[in-house]
Amino acid sequence: MGTRFRVVIRTVMGVCAGLILAGCAEDIGVDQHGRKVPAERLEGQWLVINYWAEWCAPCRSEIPQLNALAVQLEAQSVSVLGVNFDGLQGAELTKASQAMGIEFTVLEQDPGARYGLPPSAVLPVTYIVDDQGQMRERLLGEQTAAGLAARVQALRTGG
Repeated sequence: MGTRFRVVIRTVMGVCAGLILAGCAEDIGVDQHGRKVPAERLEGQWLVINYWAEWCAPCRSEIPQLNALAVQLEAQSVSVLGVNFDGLQGAELTKASQAMGIEFTVLEQDPGARYGLPPSAVLPVTYIVDDQGQMRERLLGEQTAAGLAARVQALRTGG
């Protein structure tokens, strides 16, 4: 009976440890709505990460293209993410995202270090990150949904 009790205790401890670790899963941060963005949501996904600012005219005209791209590529394991160039957070980020008409996820924290993205002094800038978390391309200037979709597809097939 002592051996059986130890097995039960070990099992219970293992389950508890697993639950504790699962609760500590790494987050990328929060989005423009204050919701946590869990890392596992983006793992295994290709990412299109766009840096924008309210004062950037090309950024303003690019946003509808990125909204369309997010919908178009969602079923293909591609996520479109935005990052405010000026580092807005909380209510300011929410307000700016709404003013820009952004429908895709905007990260409050800059994921540049996580994905090895080189800083850019030029806007807009868009990075394509592969499903292994490696930056594959840096695109300067205004992009279109068709151009980005084609570029992601080419990179996925080795181009």
